[in-house]
Amino acid sequence: MVSPNILAYLMLFVWPLVCWQLWKRLDPARALIWTVLGGYLIMPPLTVINFPIIPDLDKTTIPNLIAWYCALYVVRDKISFLPEGRMGKALILMYILSPFATVLTNAAPLIFPGGMVQGMKIYDSAAAVANQFIALLPFFLARRYLGTPEGMRAMIEALVLAGLVYSVPMLIEARFSPQMNVWVYGFFQHDFFQTIRQGGYRPVVFLPHGLWVAFFALMCLMAALVRLRDTTAEVRPRALLIALYLAFMLYICKSAGVTVYAMCFAPLLMLAGWRLQVLAAAALAVVVISYPILRGLHLVPLQQIVDFAGGFSADRAGSLQFRIDNEEQLLARAQEKALFGWGGYGRAFLHDPITGQMTTIADGAWVIVLGIYGWLGFIADFGLTGLPLLILGREALSRHGSAISRYTAGVAVILAANMVDLLPNATHIPFTWLMAGGLLGVAEQMRRARLAESQAALRGGLQDGKRKRTVI
Repeated sequence: MVSPNILAYLMLFVWPLVCWQLWKRLDPARALIWTVLGGYLIMPPLTVINFPIIPDLDKTTIPNLIAWYCALYVVRDKISFLPEGRMGKALILMYILSPFATVLTNAAPLIFPGGMVQGMKIYDSAAAVANQFIALLPFFLARRYLGTPEGMRAMIEALVLAGLVYSVPMLIEARFSPQMNVWVYGFFQHDFFQTIRQGGYRPVVFLPHGLWVAFFALMCLMAALVRLRDTTAEVRPRALLIALYLAFMLYICKSAGVTVYAMCFAPLLMLAGWRLQVLAAAALAVVVISYPILRGLHLVPLQQIVDFAGGFSADRAGSLQFRIDNEEQLLARAQEKALFGWGGYGRAFLHDPITGQMTTIADGAWVIVLGIYGWLGFIADFGLTGLPLLILGREALSRHGSAISRYTAGVAVILAANMVDLLPNATHIPFTWLMAGGLLGVAEQMRRARLAESQAALRGGLQDGKRKRTVI
């Protein structure tokens, strides 16, 4: 791979200035969305500024840190890092601090006759804790600024607009091959062979892989469907045209997985009520969080899934079978250090017994997190991502469930789709934390309203009882 050019590194320094202007000109909710989403879409991948001690600065850490800085010093606001509920507090502490336990239990190197995989050091735990905290910054900020129906609407509208703008380089790459990152930043970020699909190309633009672009296109399409249901008769034709165009953009991504997602989630978004959408999202979160247990108990119909993929093409079925075989080996490897995991440096993978070279690969975020951080890290990561959906599901079952807005339900379904995609892919991106944090803010607001109403009813009942006793 060719090294990034000077423009790639310059962008890492320019983006904070862009974000600073966003926070000065826009309201905090939209400034936060475009700081995180814009950085994810246009900053160079695999380009890192390494400074001593502090975490690497790249297209993930820079937008997160500058958003935090602007919230503190441009908006001059205070950001809370702990949710209201005990479960949320516990999950955040587990997420940030679990690397300590992982490092302490993986200090010994893995020795092979022809090589060695190094052990973990205390420095690794400090770096991992810092990275975990930085990764959660969109979650904390979204809980503060996006935890309202208006914040949910802003996210939906941002996804639709971003999808329309990003469609231009996507169309160029679908026609002329993925070259945008080469033309702009001077290098190609992945294996070019994997972009060749069905006699053409699937776009990559400035994201790590074509699958990331495909899932982004799915998120934009789902957002467009949410907007379509909210339009008046006068603007509905234009909203329908936008949705159809974004569906076409999803098609040119040439990804069977997101096509299946679209066929499943589009009817839910277009036909189901808001409460049912939230309950379906909560149910999917439960399935995803329990997925490693289901795999370990052999309750997932893997062969049927492979056969279904074979209906699209033999290549798809072969690729899926290869993933499943690797996951089975990695799951068995993870069970050897089930609680705290194997740590970094590729220790969670299988290695050649002679050379020490890795002999397995991992695609799904679930098996990657489980192998590196064990069950403690997996529960913290996936539990914190799914927690807003579970709380919203609880509120949807109450009388206050009717207060769920269509935009809140839409973001909940998009987040649920993202969680489902974490099983075959590692698409846990900063915008994932943005959606989770915003939904948690909404869920906490609904929970407070429900509890306040219950307490008011209880006080009213006590006062009625006192009046009756006084009359008697």
